[in-house]
Amino acid sequence: MSTPAPEQSNPDDRRPDLAGGVRIVPSEAWHAPHLEALQVTCFPDLGPQELMRAEHFLRHREVFAEADLVAEAHVAPSGAPLGAPRVVGLGSGFFTDFDFDHPDHTFRDMIDDGWFGHHDLDGAWYYGADVSVHPDYRGRGLARRLYDARKALVRRHGKRGIVAGGALPGYPRYRDGLSIEDYVARVVAGELFDPTLTVQLRNGFAVEGLLRGYLEDHATGDCATLIVWRDPAFAE
Repeated sequence: MSTPAPEQSNPDDRRPDLAGGVRIVPSEAWHAPHLEALQVTCFPDLGPQELMRAEHFLRHREVFAEADLVAEAHVAPSGAPLGAPRVVGLGSGFFTDFDFDHPDHTFRDMIDDGWFGHHDLDGAWYYGADVSVHPDYRGRGLARRLYDARKALVRRHGKRGIVAGGALPGYPRYRDGLSIEDYVARVVAGELFDPTLTVQLRNGFAVEGLLRGYLEDHATGDCATLIVWRDPAFAE
């Protein structure tokens, strides 16, 4: 479930640059309850069974130390220093093999109901479970930084790239007049903006199909895109 925040630019936006005040770090135990809260904040339209809880995040650290990459803010949205760091973003996933000849799957099955039990250090692909940014910190390039951190992880481990199911939060505005296939095609063509898919396309992902029944998301009829980033630096 790859669902980043909107990254729209605004020439009149004079909000401070928070790049130096937000770090991307591997998860620590204290992050877990805050990551659970972040899920609820970022995915209000998803069924509760689709959301990961604190115990899942604690388990991820045992399964794969780099499973959860956390955006840890040391400044408020205004740029003022915080008394204690705040969890404001997440990029999570694991290594696995992926069958592109039979790509249909559900989010819960792939992530083992949130436990990441299908992680295989020798797997050829990184499966992206989640990219999320707290609404207070959106529009500041943080989603791109999380994607870049994932790509760096893929390269360090010599994997082929990233595969994920991507939600389509912009579709409800158009569903009365467009099929989901037509909506995706128009977003890919640059004719429409989707807060998730447009960001993914800007980060080098390609749409390689639709996943029906992927997750409980009434806004999109439970559909998601199958998105893939193939590392151009990968060598057999």
